[in-house]
Amino acid sequence: MLLDSHPLLLVHPQISPWVQRSPEGCKISLLSEREQLDQVYLRSQPDNEEQLIPMHYVGRQGQLHRWQAWLPWNHGDALTLYAFKVLVDGTQHWLAADGAHEHLPPESLHFRLNRQHQPPDWVREQVFYQIFPDRFHAAEHSPRPPSRQGQVLPGQAGRAVVEPAWHEPVDPAHAANNFYGGDLPGIVEKLDYLQQELGISALYLNPIFSSGSNHKYDCDDYFQVDAQLGGNRALVELREATAARGMRLVLDAVVNHTGVNHPWFNQTGVHAELGAAQSIHSPYRSFYAFDGQGRPLGWKGYDSLPVLDFSSAALRQAIYAGPDAVLRHWLRPPYAVDGWRLDVIHMLGEGPGARNNAQFVREFRQAIKQENGQAYVLGEHFAEATRWLQGEQEDGAMNYYGFAHPVRAWLAGLDVAYQPIRLSTVAFERWLARGRATIPYANQLAQLNLLDSHDTSRFFTLLGEDTARMALAATLLFTSPGAPCVYYGDEIGLPGGQDPDCRRPFPWDRAQWNLPLFQHYRALIQLRQNRGEWRHGAVQTLAVSDEALVFARHTDWEATVVAVNRGDQALSLEIPVWQLPLQVRQWRGVQPGHAGPVALELLDGGHRVRLQLPACASVLLLSE
Repeated sequence: MLLDSHPLLLVHPQISPWVQRSPEGCKISLLSEREQLDQVYLRSQPDNEEQLIPMHYVGRQGQLHRWQAWLPWNHGDALTLYAFKVLVDGTQHWLAADGAHEHLPPESLHFRLNRQHQPPDWVREQVFYQIFPDRFHAAEHSPRPPSRQGQVLPGQAGRAVVEPAWHEPVDPAHAANNFYGGDLPGIVEKLDYLQQELGISALYLNPIFSSGSNHKYDCDDYFQVDAQLGGNRALVELREATAARGMRLVLDAVVNHTGVNHPWFNQTGVHAELGAAQSIHSPYRSFYAFDGQGRPLGWKGYDSLPVLDFSSAALRQAIYAGPDAVLRHWLRPPYAVDGWRLDVIHMLGEGPGARNNAQFVREFRQAIKQENGQAYVLGEHFAEATRWLQGEQEDGAMNYYGFAHPVRAWLAGLDVAYQPIRLSTVAFERWLARGRATIPYANQLAQLNLLDSHDTSRFFTLLGEDTARMALAATLLFTSPGAPCVYYGDEIGLPGGQDPDCRRPFPWDRAQWNLPLFQHYRALIQLRQNRGEWRHGAVQTLAVSDEALVFARHTDWEATVVAVNRGDQALSLEIPVWQLPLQVRQWRGVQPGHAGPVALELLDGGHRVRLQLPACASVLLLSE
């Protein structure tokens, strides 16, 4: 049996027309199921002191009642925080960004708006596709570079190149030095598949710059695309091909550390100029962090990844501040990429540790936005990224903490460390809600939601290759607030354990595809392209049970109700659609990837909808 989400329903969608921005402030609306409330206040904190602003009744919206007040910007800070206080029948009811409270909620959960910094609107409209270039596709119509089988490349600790056949399994003994031959021209050859067949609109590529490893997180040259991937010219051709199709392209910037073969470090001595590893008199010595004994610091203890030290003004000029800096260079024609994914950006700073990290991430943002005000600044964070997502640093993060981790816990029963966890559906909903609550909603819509990546086991494998549960996870991916990102091969059921097994080559033989899962992905992507509320709508929880969650994405004129059931028993649900702040006259039920409509029954004059939710499945109610 489903439980309605709130004892007194209070709703504040964090989008227009319920938040109307202007240069002076915002017109803010609160919605309630009851018209008769004793007092309604909008709480803010100008000058860091509480102010209760009376809200005025302005009429009905759907089955709800609407109060409104004017909220001036907090000019002492880029962020303006607010919450709602309602007095009725001698009881206080508070509403914060994570939901209802019986008392004043902590400021960390207040609604928040950034008056100065907004993420680019185009991000929330996309379906991203993450590609590990060596494993996606080897071009069939472009010249291939000569074989390097058996060669020992500089900076690879004596490991010789291994070139397995495309169909051969990934050998963990050669995790960094096995090359399958995927390249940028190969991506161009598969753009029809990505865009026209699957529906992808944006690409995020793992590092492509010159390196002796297949993963290329140990960069040798920030200004050269690796020759094995096609070189700089191949990136130009990929950019031209994606731009012609209206597709976006985001690259991976690894600027917390370099490889030991980078000319700045030059551990192997293959470059003419004296490197930081060779002498304290190197012009690049200040670029790297060293311990008290003069030993270079390696990222997470890996000697092959010497850490950069941003206390060096010369390094700052080289990476982002100077006119020809790395991050600026690739944002300009002929490459003109649409943004940067910033690798382990929270670890970057001065000397040992991440001192003054916030300052440098802000400066990264300023430099990137100076080149392209609509560039996407995306951070990688495996843990909570709240402090980097208040507007003035990152536009969005790879949303492990606020999406991937709770979904893994709820559906796979594993935490980020692959240890068992039992997460109730109530706790799952609260985790999602609080993950959204701590950042401005505009930044939530720019989060990169994902199920897995090159750094994690494939989600399909974590689920025991259970197609139904993977389809359920995909429904959550495409309907939750944020931009969905598909890790290459997830859509066809490509399995894979932890790194490096999660980086298997894409099997282009369709006889190996999980076609029901592929159809499910295609159906969801098509729906997302057609349903504006999935891309930029508000989110509202409608009901929670032991095994099922029901939530809605909506604007002021269209809505989708998402019902997901992880249990092994079908459920009969009565969904309180009257709680949505819009009038829907007709609903259409669909089960993504399945032919035919879902039977619905309207109750109470359409205020509730009854449906049968199959075991381990999802059903969508689409307003018409």
